[in-house]
Amino acid sequence: MNAPSPIASSSHIDTRLAQAGRTTDPRTGAISTPIYQTSTFAHPGLGQSTGFDYSRTTNPTRQALEHALAVLDGGAAALAFASGLAALTTLLGLFRQGDHLVVAEGCYGGTYRLLDQVFSRFGIATTYVPVVDPAGYRAVLRPQTRAVLVESVSNPCLEVPDLMALVAITRDAGALLVVDNTMLTPYWLRPLELGADVVVHSASKFLAGHNDTIGGIITVREAALATQLGFLQNAMGAALSPQDSWLVLRGLKTLALRLERQQHNALALARWLRRQPGVLRVAYPGLPDDPSHDVLARSAGGAGAVLAFELEDRESVRYLIERLSLIAYAESFGGVESLITVPAVQTHANLLPQERERLGVTDTLLRLSVGVEHVDDLIADLAAALA
Repeated sequence: MNAPSPIASSSHIDTRLAQAGRTTDPRTGAISTPIYQTSTFAHPGLGQSTGFDYSRTTNPTRQALEHALAVLDGGAAALAFASGLAALTTLLGLFRQGDHLVVAEGCYGGTYRLLDQVFSRFGIATTYVPVVDPAGYRAVLRPQTRAVLVESVSNPCLEVPDLMALVAITRDAGALLVVDNTMLTPYWLRPLELGADVVVHSASKFLAGHNDTIGGIITVREAALATQLGFLQNAMGAALSPQDSWLVLRGLKTLALRLERQQHNALALARWLRRQPGVLRVAYPGLPDDPSHDVLARSAGGAGAVLAFELEDRESVRYLIERLSLIAYAESFGGVESLITVPAVQTHANLLPQERERLGVTDTLLRLSVGVEHVDDLIADLAAALA
C-alpha cells in the first residue's frame, strides 16, 4: 500500500471524510480500499518483510482506517479494535496495581462494568465525579491518579463536561485526559485539538453508521503513547478485522451527510417532544436553553443526534415501546435507522437501582437515537405511540 492521498489533509473535514482510504492500492488503482482478508503474509526472503507479517499485528485494510482516523481526529496515530469496549480495555492496559482513575458519572454502563467488576480486581481504583463539576475532578485527584475519563456528551443523560477546564486540571496533575467522543465524532468535536491526550470512539455507532458492524478506535495526540498502545494492541489481540475495518471506512465517507441530517431531525424531535403533555422533560444539548448547551457550544460544532426524554410512569414507557412501528426498540445509537432504548433495563441494567436513580437513569427515561428518515414520519410514529 502506498501513502494515502494528500487530499486527506484538506482543511475541510467533509473532504477528508469523503476521501477516507482512497488510493491505497497503486497496482490496480482501486478507489475503494481492498479488503485484505488474510491472516498472514508471505515474506520476500529470509529476514525480509513487506511491512505486513500477521493481521493481528497490522493489516492493510485496518491500517487505512487507522490512518484516516488519525487524520480526522488530528492525532499522531489511531488504532482500531474489535469493539469500543475492546478499545477501552486495551487503553486500561496502560495502568497497573495502585493506579487511580477519575471518571465522569453517568457514563455508558459497559464502562462502569469494566472498571468496577473487572479492573478493580487488578488493584486499579476508580473515583466517580459529577459530569459538570470541574472542581469535583480536581478535588479527588491523588498522586496515584493516572487519567481522567469523560464522555464528550454523557450517555444517556446528555450532560457535557467542560473539556477546556479538564485539560488544565489534568495537565497540572500530570494525568492523561481521555475523552470518549462516540456521541459527537470528529465531525462535531476534536478533543485532541483542545489538549486532550486520548480519544476513544465506539466505531459501531456514528462512524460506521449503518448498524451493521462492531468496532472501536483509540486516537492519541503523542507518538510515544501511540507506541505503547500499539504494543498492547498486538499483545492483547483485540484488533479489528479487515471486513469490519472496511465497513467503518465505508461509513466514514458519508458521515458528514448523515450527521447533518440526523442532527436536523434530532433538534426538530426535541422541540416537538417538549410540547407533548405526557413528556416530563427532554434532554438535548442542541436546545438553546438546555443546561449543557453553552458549554458544548464553546468547544463543539454540533450537538449530535441522540436525545433523552422522560415519561410519567413505567406503564407509559411500556405503551410507547409497544406502539412504535417505525422507530425500533433496540440498543445502540448512531445508525441511519432511528432506535429507542430504555437505559435502566438495557445499557445500564448492571447498575444498582438506587445508583441509576441518583444518576438520573430512571425507569421512565428513554434514549432516542435519531436516524436519517424524514422527520415528519418520525414525529408521526411518536405521536401515535404517545396518544
